[in-house]
Amino acid sequence: MNKRYRCLTCQHIYDPAEGDPDSGIAPGTPFEQIPDTWYCPQCGASKADFEPMED
Repeated sequence: MNKRYRCLTCQHIYDPAEGDPDSGIAPGTPFEQIPDTWYCPQCGASKADFEPMED
């Protein structure tokens, strides 16, 4: 199971099952495999501004 991550700035949730197709991140892509140059699609925060969520 892939862990979801939450943006600390805007609370956007990155769900690996959905990916981020608008940014070229295919569904099924684990957060760890997203390039470090990726930014939050809602607020523009960096990947470093995300934290793992407890399920």
